[in-house]
Order: sequence, then C-alpha cells, then structure tokens
Amino acid sequence: MTLRKLFFLFWSSMAIGGLACLVLGLALQFTDQSYGFLKAEETGYNALMMAISGLMIGVFAMMGFFAYLTLNYIALGITRQKFMWTTLQGYTSVFAVAALGYMLYGYKDKLGDWLYWVLPLVLAVGSLIVASVKTRQTNKSAFVPTVFFMFVVTVLEGWPSISGETNSVSVIFMVTPLFICNTYLIMMLHKILGGNKEEADSATIAKPAS
Repeated sequence: MTLRKLFFLFWSSMAIGGLACLVLGLALQFTDQSYGFLKAEETGYNALMMAISGLMIGVFAMMGFFAYLTLNYIALGITRQKFMWTTLQGYTSVFAVAALGYMLYGYKDKLGDWLYWVLPLVLAVGSLIVASVKTRQTNKSAFVPTVFFMFVVTVLEGWPSISGETNSVSVIFMVTPLFICNTYLIMMLHKILGGNKEEADSATIAKPAS
C-alpha cells in the first residue's frame, strides 16, 4: 500500500460519500416534508450542505478504514496466528449485532419502535452480502474480516449519530453513506493492490504505507 493508493482511496471515498448523501438527503427531503437539513427550506442550499456532509462522512469512513488496517496489522503481529485473530473478529461481529439491538432499545423513545431491530438486521444482512461478494473475488478467508469491518467498524463510526440527540432519519442519513463508503473501500482494497485470489485476503494485506 503506497501513499499514492491511499490518496486515491481518500478522495474517491469523499466523492462517493458526497454523492450518497446528496441522493439520500434529497430523497428523504422530498418524501418527508418535515425533514429539513439545518432547518433550511431552500432545496439548493440543502443539496449543497448534504454534499458537504457527505464529503466529511467519506473522510470519516477512510479514517475508520485506515484504523482497521492498522489494528489488523498490529493484531496479526501480536497473535502470530491468523486463525486466532479471524475467530476473534467473528465472535465480536456476532456479539455486536446483539449488543447494537440491545443498546438501540434503550434509545427507543427518540429513535422509534422499529429502528432498534431493523438497523442491526439490515446492517448484518448487508455485511454478509458484501462479504460474500468479497469472498468470490478473493478467497474464503476474507469473509469474516469483511463482515467485521462492514458491521463493527460501521457501527463504531456511526455511533455518535445513534447515541446523540437525534432521530431515526438522522441515523439513516449518517449510517447509510458510511456503509456505502465502507463497501467501496473494502471492495477496492484487493483491486487497488493488484493481488490475486491468494494474495488479496483482507486479513493479511494490511501493510504500512510507503
């Protein structure tokens, strides 16, 4: 992984985040008349602010991605056994699904009666789908790390919007672009590194930038 490749992932993640927020934000605004970004009624101003928010979300997703690669590199160096680290990620992912539902239940009054079970379910299914595609493009050992990254890292990145003074629409506006950006990053990783099916395992390719 070189600085040039990291820079490409950085600006492309920003672009995808901006586009995702723009499309999602406009869809939310036109389907929910009570939804106004920063209390502004002008659609053009809303669109601009949504796009800017998306750029920031893209940056945030890239930071989380780089943090995961760093954690991955350190964990593999400590455990010296890929199986142990992969197993830990698998158990953590399963626990995180149940933990997210339990924690969201505590915010049911402000998030609604459905988000506490819909969000964990949708994220889990989406993570499994992304991991399946990743596995077909690389190898079977990439499945668990991809699920871990797509679910656990996405939840950690979006937790401020979930646990803060917010509502279900705001959570959707934050978590959805994060999930899209993370999907792009994890699917681009083996492609940008140019590895084959045996080399592009997301559990072993985290190397320092040069």
